Amino acid sequence: QQKSSCLSAALFGEDCEISRDQLYEFLKFAALGKCHNAAQPSWCRIYRQSHLAGVVVIVLAETSQLHFYKFYLQFKHLRKLFQHRFTLTPSDNFLASLYGEGANPKPQNTARGLTSTSSECISKRSDLQRDPIFQKYGGKKRGLTSYILTSKELKNNDYPIKGSTRWRGYVCTGCDQQRTDSSPLFGLDCEMCLTAKGNEVTYVSLVDAQGKCLLNELVKPQSEIVNYRTSFSGITEEMLLPVKTRLSDIQTRLKKMLPRDAVLVGHSLNNDLQALEMIHPSVIDTSLLFARQGGRRFKLKFLAKAVLGKEIQCEDVVGHDPAEDARTALELAQFFIEQGPAKVAELNLEMLLRAENLAEVSEKKNTLQPQGCRVQQELNEPPHLSRPCFLECLQVTGRNPLLLGRQELDSSGPCQSNLSTSNKQILQKALEDVPLSTFSIVQFSLGPENISSCLLAELCEKVGGKLTDMLTIYAGPFEESFCLKSVKKEFGRCGPIQSFTVVTETYQPYVCIQYKVLEAAQLAVESLNGAEIGGSCIKVQRPVTAAMLDCDVLIKELELDAENEGVIYVAGLKQSITEEDLQEEFSQLKDLETLFLPKDLQSGKHRNCCFLKFQKSQSAVDALEVINGWTMKGSKLRSRNALASGHLWRWIWQMNHSNGKQRGNIFYKKMQQRCDCEQDLKKKVEKLDNHIQKLYRSLQNNTLCVVLFPGVNSMYGSQSGLGLMGIKGDRGRSAC
Repeated sequence: QQKSSCLSAALFGEDCEISRDQLYEFLKFAALGKCHNAAQPSWCRIYRQSHLAGVVVIVLAETSQLHFYKFYLQFKHLRKLFQHRFTLTPSDNFLASLYGEGANPKPQNTARGLTSTSSECISKRSDLQRDPIFQKYGGKKRGLTSYILTSKELKNNDYPIKGSTRWRGYVCTGCDQQRTDSSPLFGLDCEMCLTAKGNEVTYVSLVDAQGKCLLNELVKPQSEIVNYRTSFSGITEEMLLPVKTRLSDIQTRLKKMLPRDAVLVGHSLNNDLQALEMIHPSVIDTSLLFARQGGRRFKLKFLAKAVLGKEIQCEDVVGHDPAEDARTALELAQFFIEQGPAKVAELNLEMLLRAENLAEVSEKKNTLQPQGCRVQQELNEPPHLSRPCFLECLQVTGRNPLLLGRQELDSSGPCQSNLSTSNKQILQKALEDVPLSTFSIVQFSLGPENISSCLLAELCEKVGGKLTDMLTIYAGPFEESFCLKSVKKEFGRCGPIQSFTVVTETYQPYVCIQYKVLEAAQLAVESLNGAEIGGSCIKVQRPVTAAMLDCDVLIKELELDAENEGVIYVAGLKQSITEEDLQEEFSQLKDLETLFLPKDLQSGKHRNCCFLKFQKSQSAVDALEVINGWTMKGSKLRSRNALASGHLWRWIWQMNHSNGKQRGNIFYKKMQQRCDCEQDLKKKVEKLDNHIQKLYRSLQNNTLCVVLFPGVNSMYGSQSGLGLMGIKGDRGRSAC
């Protein structure tokens, strides 16, 4: 059964604001794995990246987090499909930033500006068939036995062979059982010093299939050492002085450690076996596995960097580490077996090696030049790329990216919009081509009216006003002599308070409370409406405005949001409580996965609430029953289902501390200018949401899908973007 990939994003509860560079590195790793120096980003991990069927990036041009929450109810499919979300720093040339600085991918265009892949596929197959790896092994995946050297290959490559007079006196490992595709792999590497006898082993390392080091030992050679070859072996005279282990001891231990069907893996392993004076019948030699033309071989250091994305044999370290080399050779063989020869051939290692050699020559040339010449040359030359474009790396490996949308890239960035191409036409093309591509970027648009300053200003004001109203409650009536402190304390048990004021315009006094989180306001409405507080039976309600008429619907949909699945909100904590206290107190709750104690974004102090995430939704439901009424350190706890994520909290805070200052001027004026296009925009959002759902359904399982609201920079300020992502078929969701 095929293993599936899964995604673990950021820290649960914390807002994760991602820059375009961080997003770029994430997509690079998703597309290339450990090749081309791609690495797991710190804010998000993809487990079993090699099992990804493809990567699809859907860009909603000229949109921001503002659009997602303004049309939250219209994005009914989008918010249910993707659990992992993050705030995205807005970028002026966003689409170009995905390609890398200075990148210039050249997709084939049809008459309507849509990408065509048929000619690329023919070219790709032709290139693959000429690759030495493809010619040697074909294109189909095979088991490990297909890559074990044959008797003829062992002989031709100078391996010790049983029965040959040349290798008389060599010790057999005794591994004579027939090999199968499930036989265990072991990585082996030795370091040698030059003695009067020749090359003799002085260091031996053996690792198992999981990379665990089973043997890592220095060896005292029989003959006198004439050259320690320290720069390569790392061995010094001082290191060998206390050593008593001899070659015969290592031979005995290897015979005992290796199972009878063991397969040894190494890089030019014939040299190691000769130094060990041992014969082993089943070998995978990575210097021969990654075939080249003319009998040449790739160095282990190059393969480690190009295939696995790891640096070994670094210049600042004296000598090679045999355990590291053995582990690297093993990982290379595992990669080859798991991916298959066609995927390895697509890496186009020969071209990568030429590019690396050219870079080294250029660097050496610059080093040898006088400093003044180099400065003058840099002034005359165009600026070099600060990083390679991973889409160009994909093209080098034969996996041409698919680019669909109203915009395409030229050398200076996106071209002018081709308005003859509609979202519907883009979707039709995407449904045909995206499932067949390993990396796709699909750009949809809400139309030019979406970016009008008037509408953007109005949307900003409306969404900010609605969120403020949802955070606000009115409570009363109270007696004239009611105790303000005790009332504030009671409402404070529902969560952190932003502001607390007394309303005196009414016959009897009321209070107006604005909370810092949505859950606190909702908890106050649910638990304190009709309660007796301050000697009065009070009513608790939100402001009654046109925008709040669908508040109950919105609250219900927020509870059902995929991001809030299995998450509950707990309030009433004392300020002195620590995360360790909470971990201890809640440890008895079944299936508790993560606990998050948020901090105030302004003061940095802990709030009087926390969030708990459970592995199963039912466990969260059970926990609600247990926690409600629970007393912790003399404080009675209240809880409910979660409503908002970290990025929404930060956005609410920014709306209250930034846009709110301007409400009296330009935003208020723009709010009065009602845009006729808003209703039309709602319909477009609903259609776009359906387009995304259809495209998502067409994807293969194990496809990483990322939806991006890039963010907007305008004369009215900057609006942060929003990213939503998930792997199709990944139900084992991790915390975000």
